[in-house]
Parts: sequence; C-alpha cells; structure tokens
Amino acid sequence: MEARRWVVDAAGWLAGAWRLPSPHRDARPPGTVIDAVIVHGISLPPGCFGGPWIDALFTGTLDPDAHPCFRAIAGLRVSAHLLIRRDGSLTQYVPFTERAWHAGASALAGRPRCNDYAIGIELEGTDHIPYAPRQYETLAAVVAALMRAYPAITPRRVVGHCHVAPGRKTDPGPAFDWARLGAALARLGPCPETVAP
Repeated sequence: MEARRWVVDAAGWLAGAWRLPSPHRDARPPGTVIDAVIVHGISLPPGCFGGPWIDALFTGTLDPDAHPCFRAIAGLRVSAHLLIRRDGSLTQYVPFTERAWHAGASALAGRPRCNDYAIGIELEGTDHIPYAPRQYETLAAVVAALMRAYPAITPRRVVGHCHVAPGRKTDPGPAFDWARLGAALARLGPCPETVAP
C-alpha cells in the first residue's frame, strides 16, 4: 500500500488529519525554529488500546472516576501535537506552529526545554508491546511532511522521549523499532542520515 503524502498547511495543521484542539498549548518563544520531533508512547489505561481516554487526557476532560489509574493523571495539563492510533489513524491536538506540552523537563543535544522547538508525536502503545505496522507507515509519512514544512528537522533530530528525558521517561521504549522507521523514511525519499541515537 502506498504511503499517504501528508501536507502541513500554513496554520500548522496536517491537512486531512482529525482535529481535536487541546486547551493545553501556548505560543512558542518568538523566533523559534522548529527543528526536532519527539516520539512518545501512550496507552490509557496502561496496556489498553482504543477508547476515548487519550483524547480526554489531552483535552482536559478525563474523568478521574472512569478508571482507578486516572485519579492521578486527570488533572494534568498535557498534550501532544499528534496521536497515531494502532490502525495508523491520526488525531491532531495542537498546530505545529504552537507549543504542545509533551516533553516536560527535557534537553536535546544540550539544549533544554524541548517543548519550545520540538513537535510531539504520541504513538498508541507501550514500551514492551510491538507497535503496529501501520503506525510506522503513518509516522514515516508524517515525519517526511514535517521535514518538508520545517527544513531544520532532519532524521537525526527525530528522537524518543527517552532520549530527551533519560532516567525520567522510557517511551517509546524497547518495543519501538528505530531501524524500521529509518527504512520507512528512506523509502519516501532521500534520507542520508539515520533516525534516533
């Protein structure tokens, strides 16, 4: 199956993706160059896929009584730019031109505050369950679109949450196949560098 060619519009939305705007966002610092992508993994409840819970978390509507584990996270003000579900479908919560609240205390190549200059992409999954083939296809196509829209993003600047917050975060975990993502990107066009450390 041929990968879809996604396009980022002038407002920072991925044309054709489902939009579910999050209130958990703000302006990037003036003059910021978007030059990194951070890949995350998430499932709610942990290890369970499907359902409305990730959307609810990122839009501030998670019911703390819907599951015991939600009580500790329902009040969090967090978001990501995109979520890629197990079937490869996409939801966008924050335009890329704005700052999503996904990385927390973080640094990339010695530069702190990754939220300022990075795009956060969540994959529905866990550290130890293999991600789905369609997720890699969609992720590669989206990263290719982001590199076209924001030329400062290179494959070496596509990293995991675990790389920018080591010791604090482990996602997307050992289940994520960086080589598979690199190969998928290479199929979409010239890719002289490798993905992830």
